[in-house]
Amino acid sequence: MRRDAQRNRELVLAAAREVYAEQGVEAPLDVIARRAGVGNATLYRRFPDRAALIEAVFHATLSAVIEACEEARQAEDPWAGLNGYLDRVFTVLAADRGANDLMTTGIQGVPTLEKLHVHNAETFGGLLERCRRQGLVRADAVTEDLLLSLAALGRTAPALEAAVPGSWRRPLALLVDGLRAEGAHELPTEPLTAEQLAAALSEMNRPRR
Repeated sequence: MRRDAQRNRELVLAAAREVYAEQGVEAPLDVIARRAGVGNATLYRRFPDRAALIEAVFHATLSAVIEACEEARQAEDPWAGLNGYLDRVFTVLAADRGANDLMTTGIQGVPTLEKLHVHNAETFGGLLERCRRQGLVRADAVTEDLLLSLAALGRTAPALEAAVPGSWRRPLALLVDGLRAEGAHELPTEPLTAEQLAAALSEMNRPRR
């Protein structure tokens, strides 16, 4: 890549990080081009669509979370692995509003995000099952329960972090304690299926007019 082309790419990526943090990942590409000081044609030569730009901006962040998935799966103590993984994920969600918006919405066509969604569900499912076998987690808690609760709480993490750094750890601890087998009460309804969870998350993140 020529030096000027590389410079333009870096300008676009830097501008995209700023705009996504301010406006979310649905921000128009022309807004990013103006912030970067380049023309729309220059941006589209480097990134043909929104998904390609998002992939470039967040690839390293999402890949780090995938690595945390793998580490959590290998934890000798599954309860410690679950809590450690949640802490790492929420640290990202709290610190980076753009990453938060991306990881808690249903945007399509971003390869590393799609890989993360798969790893995330498999990691939580595996850790919950290991915890259940040890009598640590209530028998009726399923992966979809955890994913829905975490998505809802995750959306609040940046606001909590801005108000009091680290304050998101308190509601997260309360949420995780609700998984414990000890003192568990019967849940009032059946859990969502994977398809119902996807529909609920899509509705939760649908823009309001």
